[in-house]
Amino acid sequence: MILSPASEDEARELVRARAASRSPFRIIGANTRSAIDLSEGDVLATTKLTGIVDYDPSEMVMTARAGTALADIEAVVSEKGQFLAFEPIDLGPVMGTTGRSTIGGVMATNSSGPARFVNGAARDHLLGLRFINGAGEIIRAGGRVMKNVTGLDLPKLLAGSRGELGLITEVTFKVLPRPQTSSTLVLSCDDDAHAAKAMAAALRLPLSVSGAAFVPGNLAGRVMIGNLPEEGAVLLRMEGLSASVKERAEKMRAAMTPYGHVAIADHEASITMWNAIRHAIPFSGDRKSFLWRISLPAMSAHRFVAAIRREVKPNVFYDWQGSLVWMETSEGLDAQLVRTEIAKAGGGHAVLVRARSRLDSRSFDPPSLPLLALSQRIKAALDPQTIFNPTF
Repeated sequence: MILSPASEDEARELVRARAASRSPFRIIGANTRSAIDLSEGDVLATTKLTGIVDYDPSEMVMTARAGTALADIEAVVSEKGQFLAFEPIDLGPVMGTTGRSTIGGVMATNSSGPARFVNGAARDHLLGLRFINGAGEIIRAGGRVMKNVTGLDLPKLLAGSRGELGLITEVTFKVLPRPQTSSTLVLSCDDDAHAAKAMAAALRLPLSVSGAAFVPGNLAGRVMIGNLPEEGAVLLRMEGLSASVKERAEKMRAAMTPYGHVAIADHEASITMWNAIRHAIPFSGDRKSFLWRISLPAMSAHRFVAAIRREVKPNVFYDWQGSLVWMETSEGLDAQLVRTEIAKAGGGHAVLVRARSRLDSRSFDPPSLPLLALSQRIKAALDPQTIFNPTF
């Protein structure tokens, strides 16, 4: 059964009723990220909790209800020359879903794109929120300015909790001025380790790189990435005022020439490239494949990939200066193998984004015992009847 409350009060009453009967349900926005089977268990969808509550372009702050489509928010702020600097990801293309990603889903998953390593994650732009806890109480946390929190920072706690701690009904977040232009340096490269060194060298320069990715040769020709060298390419993005970007791009060209052949993509080509990287578009074709999103130390991620390549033949590309690995495999991987190689690489985190069944992705990357104990105490405090997002 799909429950779609049309107001926060209606949602509160639904949660209270569920808590009283101890009847669990899952929370979704537009179901673009998990693509769960809506016929399996009860679902509470926020798609009717829509609308921008307040937007002050001069203060660069917006408040919107959780079910508001991300695309609508981006369109509104774009009209004022602003944008969401954490570049939230829309997984609809890789999941094959048809709904429109929501701002509540973005915050609940802490969705963050290529600029995360310079601009921060979604939670770093979240100022406040309203949510309903497992007792059916409406709680307001945070506000409209930074540094207004004393004690437990509930907005940061709810961000990335994937609906396990409460039903987010409204979020307040900051936006930033949209860069005037974008330019991307395209460095020909056919080796993962060499790419890691090149990206590290680029980011040591005072040239304000806002995106650093490596696309190997076997993905270079995939649709919507852009016109990349056949052998693969390191992509280095610079944004800002036109004159500044032009000057920085030329300085970057000179600095990167020792690492390989260099070209510069103009604004339109740069936008196309980074939209493809942001939304993992290279892996939107074969939706029967397994798709992993793995965070690792930037200079050792290529060693993790090399270890996996000894077992299978994955397709990969690197984002966040190499510390985020998007990896596609035709078959499932042994979970212990992934954990072992992550540990060897210096630690990290793996998420199985897409699989052939929900059973494939269940309990892949369990937390450590201390973290699990802490998570259980927080869960018990905010959702004492364990009604939010159970494991079916």
